[in-house]
Amino acid sequence: MTMMVTLQDIEVARQRIAPNVLRTPLRLSQALSQRTSVPVHLKLENHQHTGSFKLRGATNALLRLDEKARLRGLVTASTGNHGRAVAHAAKALGARATICLSALVPANKVEAIRNLGADIRIVGHSQDDAMLEVERLVREEGMCFIPPFDDADVIAGQGTLGLEVADDLPETALVLVPLSGGGLASGVAAAIKSRLPNANIIGVSMERGAAMAASLAVGRPTDVQEVETLADSLGGGIGLDNRLTFRMCLALLDDVMLLSEKEIAAGIRHAALIEGLTVEGAGAVGIAALLAGKIKPDGPTVVIVSGGNIDPATHRAIVSGPDRGVAP
Repeated sequence: MTMMVTLQDIEVARQRIAPNVLRTPLRLSQALSQRTSVPVHLKLENHQHTGSFKLRGATNALLRLDEKARLRGLVTASTGNHGRAVAHAAKALGARATICLSALVPANKVEAIRNLGADIRIVGHSQDDAMLEVERLVREEGMCFIPPFDDADVIAGQGTLGLEVADDLPETALVLVPLSGGGLASGVAAAIKSRLPNANIIGVSMERGAAMAASLAVGRPTDVQEVETLADSLGGGIGLDNRLTFRMCLALLDDVMLLSEKEIAAGIRHAALIEGLTVEGAGAVGIAALLAGKIKPDGPTVVIVSGGNIDPATHRAIVSGPDRGVAP
């Protein structure tokens, strides 16, 4: 396969976005290292300006636009974190942003986007429904679409995270990356596999509504019903006309692991009580996979903690007890 997003693309993206994003810490987890008998490091994207890795891809995509395109207004569909990233980057550039969300997006994520001055449209009960409004705004008002994942500039921006991992821990043997539409997974995998060819990459997602996992299992992009899950940021389809991320994930991921809601809750709880981190469900899936024993690493491991934008009430309910606030 010819790689559609190259190491050079990712390296150029790193230089482009450097003034606008944080180089996040890579921190050793003593507890997870003891549990697995290998060094386990946490890549803390929950420390990013907008609370998730999404700022990397959104910033790269916006900086690649010319002034004329920005003046048309920016629009995207999101499960929350990408919308917040686009709103943040647009505000920094003085551009107008419209963020289309479904009714499944948690209220705290909606409010964070609103606080950045973006126009919010709540449409339907899935990201696919929200995309219909995006398509209308592009068609009727000429707005410029910033894809949430299936875009070369977005993928390259997310891949900058992989470069930081390779620089900080060149002995990395395994990377656990949250898997949704595949922008993060394909970008990180492209960077890691180019720099550390012997490292393995495992995509981690939830059992309920994991569209990329289902698509990889059948060998083609496929529709999956989007449902409520603690890993809400991993919801949404990958698009039946997916151009990039499906093929990149198919070629570059070594495995995919799915987790139950209770396992994800255990990851959130461990992050809070043991690691001292506030982590949303999507950001906790790598931790959860290790706690559940579903992944047994045999060398230095990096867990990408992709975000921390969890609803405070949900977080309190999960941290206060083993099963409270958790769907079956």
